Amino acid sequence: MKKTATTQAPVNEVIANRWSGRAYDASKAVSNEQIISLCEAARWAPSCFGDEPWRFIVWNKNTDLASWQKAFDCLVPGNQEWVKDAPVLLLTCADTLFGHNQKPNRWAQYDTGAAAENLCLQAEDLGLMAHQMGGFNVDAARDAFSIPEQFTLMAMVAVGYAADIKTVTGEALNRETAARKRKPLSELFFDSVWNKPI
Repeated sequence: MKKTATTQAPVNEVIANRWSGRAYDASKAVSNEQIISLCEAARWAPSCFGDEPWRFIVWNKNTDLASWQKAFDCLVPGNQEWVKDAPVLLLTCADTLFGHNQKPNRWAQYDTGAAAENLCLQAEDLGLMAHQMGGFNVDAARDAFSIPEQFTLMAMVAVGYAADIKTVTGEALNRETAARKRKPLSELFFDSVWNKPI
């Protein structure tokens, strides 16, 4: 299923087609090669001082169900309802300190977001669907996977193949087929001064 964005100006097809669907095909595994490709795309994101403050934990349901389940258990119930069919989960974390001088890195979360978006765009290019989520228990995830306090847990990401829309019913069908929406450019982008629409 594709839900191409209706854009105000032409954009790259991968960007226009990327969307955060929730209906995954539980019968289709994501290969290790695809997972490495996703990680490689994230690795090449830009970062302040080239510090690469992001860290990702990857759980593949088809190769380590127990670890995937531990990650799944950290999600809020509303996300668990649909993530149950996603074969891969990831956790994005941002290092709060620069590697070169151990001083606070206020750009770490921004840079980690860039890496996560690279991953999501690569997923689209591979025919996969990625959905980022803030709805998870940070303390439970930190404890379950021994993540040092120095790292800020940012988002979980579900990755897999989109389900055939013919297999989706009820509220899930309404949600998956609803029109995509964005605020107009004029509300978000300003020309030379604050609040003057571009």
